[in-house]
Amino acid sequence: MRTPLLILVTTLLPLAACAKSDDGTSVTFNAADGNTVASTDGRTGEVKLNLPGFQGKFTLPKLQVTADNFDLNGVHLYPGSTIRSLNIDAAKQRDGAGNGGVRVSFTSPADPATVRNWLMERLNKAGFAVSPAGSGLVGQTDEHKPFALQLQPAARGKATEGTIAIGG
Repeated sequence: MRTPLLILVTTLLPLAACAKSDDGTSVTFNAADGNTVASTDGRTGEVKLNLPGFQGKFTLPKLQVTADNFDLNGVHLYPGSTIRSLNIDAAKQRDGAGNGGVRVSFTSPADPATVRNWLMERLNKAGFAVSPAGSGLVGQTDEHKPFALQLQPAARGKATEGTIAIGG
């Protein structure tokens, strides 16, 4: 368990130096037992680790994950999008039906219909099977895991707020 988290922290360090705004991206990793084992706070840059035999907190520069830093089978988010939070949760499917879930919250500069259509076209070409559901998308990934995209008009000068849920 320690090695993957150390690799993750080492991987996130170069991205942390790229933060340009007041708000960074919050990232959380939850173990299969439901406990959070690692998290970063996008507002403060605080990193917390809760590993067997080691617990600690330290502060890094804020991490900002953008559309260019994130992809699903090679499909990036709509251009200009910024990820607010990334949650990786092994506990979401304890019944053995899968191996966890991922939840991504983001903002995009386009309206919800434009973001939905842009992602639907690209995700389907990348092996996903998604279709419109209201202002978002539903379907499955290329690995047959549940996929849902929820979109709504955003506040704070951005056109769309969205959430992607995979698995769980």
